Amino acid sequence: MSESLPDVYLARHGETAWTINRRHTGLTDLPLTERGVRNARSLGERLEGATFSHVFTSPLQRAHYTCELAGFGKVAVVDPDLVEWDYGDYEGLTTAEIVQKRPGWHIFRDGCPGGESIAEVSARADRVVRKLRALDGDDVLLFSSSHILRVLTARWLGLETIAGRYFYLGTATLSALGYDHTKEEPVIRLWNDARHVGP
Repeated sequence: MSESLPDVYLARHGETAWTINRRHTGLTDLPLTERGVRNARSLGERLEGATFSHVFTSPLQRAHYTCELAGFGKVAVVDPDLVEWDYGDYEGLTTAEIVQKRPGWHIFRDGCPGGESIAEVSARADRVVRKLRALDGDDVLLFSSSHILRVLTARWLGLETIAGRYFYLGTATLSALGYDHTKEEPVIRLWNDARHVGP
């Protein structure tokens, strides 16, 4: 972990029934599967001994419970801006089902009808980035969901939201954002690390 500039660790929530079959899970508040529970605990073991000046979590139970199982529930602060993308009409659908209705669709370019626009999701991610850059202290830990973390990563790097398409995240994985030499040089320090994730 960084000695001079803080790193921001990103923990994606554990597995749910819908992540298994890759259904878009925005605001549907699904619980973790048994595997999701095991891997959230393994994530906690992976982070054992790490020091974080701040821990933030999405209000959705899949992220909040992952946070608790990893051992950070007592210190975590719920941040509504970390909630997953509101998929609107596409909630519960797979990408294959969506492109049957709308050929060529891509969430990071097209957004979701009846849900959040690209601009709205980007604005939330930008608020989180501003908050993180203003914090002093040690490293920070966030618990949330795939698409909002991918948008957050793009915005952390100063990229357009569509760049989120390149940052795949598996369930219960650990990633880290940070800096090279100064806060004007944001980088990815670790991505989609699943060494602790079991079957």
